[in-house]
Amino acid sequence: MRSNKMKAKLAAGEPALGLSVMIPSAQLVEMAGGLGFDWVLIDCEHGTITLETVELMVMAAEASDVTPIVRPRSNNAQDVVEVMDRGAAGVQVPHVTNAAAARAAVEAVKFHPLGRRGLAAGTRASGYGYRGSAGDFVAAANRETLVCVQIEDEAAVKNIDEILRVEGVDVFFIGPSDLSQSMGYPGNPKAEPVASAIDRTLKAIVAAEKLPGMPATTEALASALEKGVRYTYTHLPTLLGSAARQHLKGRASAK
Repeated sequence: MRSNKMKAKLAAGEPALGLSVMIPSAQLVEMAGGLGFDWVLIDCEHGTITLETVELMVMAAEASDVTPIVRPRSNNAQDVVEVMDRGAAGVQVPHVTNAAAARAAVEAVKFHPLGRRGLAAGTRASGYGYRGSAGDFVAAANRETLVCVQIEDEAAVKNIDEILRVEGVDVFFIGPSDLSQSMGYPGNPKAEPVASAIDRTLKAIVAAEKLPGMPATTEALASALEKGVRYTYTHLPTLLGSAARQHLKGRASAK
């Protein structure tokens, strides 16, 4: 198990900037590393990425010195362990609504005594059993893997205090889009009730001295960092759209 540079950066209080990729492409992951991102979110929940492609994208991340975090298809333990066995450095688990679900996420990622993850010595994550003992792999995995839980339902916002008390969670990620839908304002996270819920939740995470996460566009990044967000990403289409608009302005200025 490789050392998790992004997890170490977060532990030092430094921001970790990521790129969310929903498209099955190892090349895009290589680009993210070359562009200087700290980590990449390989999104299996909303994208078309299969387990085989997860493994290739993780390989590309490791070769490009960018940390691979995977969002599994669901918060089901089997979905979590499948991406961990491909070599993911951690997971961003969707729709964690209470303390029990947060504990289940930790247990799916960690081995005994921290969790209940199934142990197979021949997986890619374990170096196929060729790089040290199974005991060495277990110790390294329990130390280096990152657990991020998504707070993206109204129930999760109401249960935030109990979720924050769960041991083993590294990042508490606020998902504005799904939260807006859960609260009856689909696609409008700036609606006053949703914006207030986001603000209260973020303040609760910071007050508990835990690590908060949120997505952020280029325009919103500075504000998010000022509020204490340390784990953040932008979506690939958002980044491309912003860069394309800036590039295409050149056509207008040439007239």
